Amino acid sequence: MLAPIIDSIVDNRRRHARRHALVIAVLLTLLAASFLLTLLLGQSFTPPGDIVRALMGEDVPGVAFTVGQLRLPRAVLSVLAGLSFGLGGVAFQVMLRNPLASPDIIGISWGASAAAVFAIVVLSLKGPMVSVLAVTAGLGVALLVYALSFRNGVAGTRLILVGIGVSAMLESFIAYILSNAPAWTLQEALRWLTGSVNGAQLGQTLPLLVALVVFGGLLMSRARDLEALRLGDDTAAALGVRVAGTRVLIIVAAVGMIASATAISGPIAFVAFLSGPIAARIVGSSGSLLIPSALVGATLVLIGDYCGQFLLASRYPVGVVTGALGAPYLIFLIVRVNRSGGSL
Repeated sequence: MLAPIIDSIVDNRRRHARRHALVIAVLLTLLAASFLLTLLLGQSFTPPGDIVRALMGEDVPGVAFTVGQLRLPRAVLSVLAGLSFGLGGVAFQVMLRNPLASPDIIGISWGASAAAVFAIVVLSLKGPMVSVLAVTAGLGVALLVYALSFRNGVAGTRLILVGIGVSAMLESFIAYILSNAPAWTLQEALRWLTGSVNGAQLGQTLPLLVALVVFGGLLMSRARDLEALRLGDDTAAALGVRVAGTRVLIIVAAVGMIASATAISGPIAFVAFLSGPIAARIVGSSGSLLIPSALVGATLVLIGDYCGQFLLASRYPVGVVTGALGAPYLIFLIVRVNRSGGSL
């Protein structure tokens, strides 16, 4: 009598696995097409053959600079930042079983931003030192929010509320710094705060790539434990997951990626927040959201940056475009969660 039930369960798992693989393949295709679009089309069209020759090191007049120095670094940074925001954001949302538990909402991005603004305006720092301070502050704020919300464990709602309070304080701190900033540093700080890949260079992408490999690898190694936490702490513990230790590892990995991306590109608004829910709608009720969310995040940043540069009346940084998309969805999601207690 058990044979039909077991066969049904196996068939169901295979069906979900096939769908998951298909979703990843489609998202990869969409990301690759978006990446190719950003190389081919700008203010002018560049033939694919010229792009290949330029990337192979051949000196193609005009193309070597346009593609090699402008479009390619911008596209690569967009992909790496989007992967980091998408992967780090969904890790928090799944771990805490709440789509509002995004680094945008709970203060991590604001911690990195506050440190970067302080470094730029007050300390007159540039380049790697700004990034180091931003990453350190992001990790520090994450630990602070976790500690303040810990009471016989960490409840997702309590952590979100504490994070919102910390975010408000950090926003006030940033506003105070900017209100006293000299003109020559104010513009740089504001451009960074907006979230932008303008002026990207390939050299900037290496630290972000290393952070993505290290922290992303750590997070992927805990993918099964993260899926268990999605079922609740008690269920995860019954399945053999060390809940407290796993939470700390996931937080460190997710914050490392978010803070590293924020340190390079600024806090590109709502990418970490949007990627997980979008991926969840596509993947369905089962299957890990880590890889789909990362691919959604990279595609969002690529397309958002392209739209901000070439498809609107004026040129806007990518953070303006993603912010315009994310704000209405945030309102919708708050209403939905309030009515149904929805989760990813």
